[in-house]
Amino acid sequence: MRILHTSDWHIGKNLGRYDRSAEFIEVLDEVQGIAEAREVDLVIVSGDVWDRGTPPTDALGMGIEALVRLAEGGKRQVVAIAGNHDSQDLFEVLAPLVRPFGVHLVGKIQRPNEGVLIIATAHGRAAIGCVPFLREGRVVDFMAQAGQWYGDYKERLAGIFAAYGAALDANAADAVTVLVAHASVNGAYVRGQQEGRGERELHMGEAYTIDPANIPPGAQYIAMGHIHAPQRVPGAPGPAEYAGSLVPLDFGERDEVKRVVIIDAEPMAPARVESVSLVTPTQHRLIRDRGTWDDLVARREDWHGAYLDLTVETTGPDPSLASRATDLFEHLVRVRPEYPREKPRSGGRGGRGWAELYSEFHEIEHGEPPADVVRTAFDAILEEVADATA
Repeated sequence: MRILHTSDWHIGKNLGRYDRSAEFIEVLDEVQGIAEAREVDLVIVSGDVWDRGTPPTDALGMGIEALVRLAEGGKRQVVAIAGNHDSQDLFEVLAPLVRPFGVHLVGKIQRPNEGVLIIATAHGRAAIGCVPFLREGRVVDFMAQAGQWYGDYKERLAGIFAAYGAALDANAADAVTVLVAHASVNGAYVRGQQEGRGERELHMGEAYTIDPANIPPGAQYIAMGHIHAPQRVPGAPGPAEYAGSLVPLDFGERDEVKRVVIIDAEPMAPARVESVSLVTPTQHRLIRDRGTWDDLVARREDWHGAYLDLTVETTGPDPSLASRATDLFEHLVRVRPEYPREKPRSGGRGGRGWAELYSEFHEIEHGEPPADVVRTAFDAILEEVADATA
């Protein structure tokens, strides 16, 4: 059986004020072409099909059409779970409508005997354990009844993984077993917060992760979503991959080679995993650069068609910078001046960033610095404000 694993489409996500619908259509066509050329039996999408829980109608239609096209009228089966950006309820509403086309949408964590899909393909059966994103306040019925609900987020997620691992083991004799989940694994690579990555959200803090030791060893392949950098899941007991996002969604992803993962597997045998790079056209590059105004102007021709995030080194405030840069640089997403600032007076605010000011406020109000997860949430809000005003 041949499986294609893809993830984190984020259909509908803009870059600043730029609509990227054409890019999403192009890359989804490429995924469709790979599925056809490699004669794939099963496609797995491990979460974040859309960028928002209530996607605009054009983005909603694009996502549904892509899923149905991948199934090719039942020629292959498609399984997609809800990620943190998706609406679980929307997935559940759409599920019966797209199932006749060979598309299986799973929005909520179910009991293992319901959440493990048994799917027939042209080359045998597959048992797919589906673990959509677990929200902090979400009560999982089968765990509550088993007395396993109490404890922190990590413990609850570990319990869910263990239950699904056992359910997959029960099907291992005559089916290819796959666990698909949208979650963070400790040790996975995420570029620093200053890079402005799309994963930079409250649930990316350490409290919202699972340890590699909690990944069930029995599944022949673990299809992970949530982290956009393509990579092998560190410390996993078997083949486990973050397929990564399909296009660079923000400047933190600008240097990453995007991909899909192809898996060849048969029951009771080790799976073979292959990474297939996606082609990103030159005009879709994301470039972050810095220099004086003259330096950046001199490099302008090298950036034709690329999205730009520029830092301009100046001697002081430059009120006209944004308007000049917008007129001169095509596809400018963000521009900011950088210049020497006076050292702040004791107790003053001059020259200090919002993150530093917030940390000081939190310590005054609560007697201690903010936790890392709170800092991450505050940084994410700052990034959203910057994007909204770009």
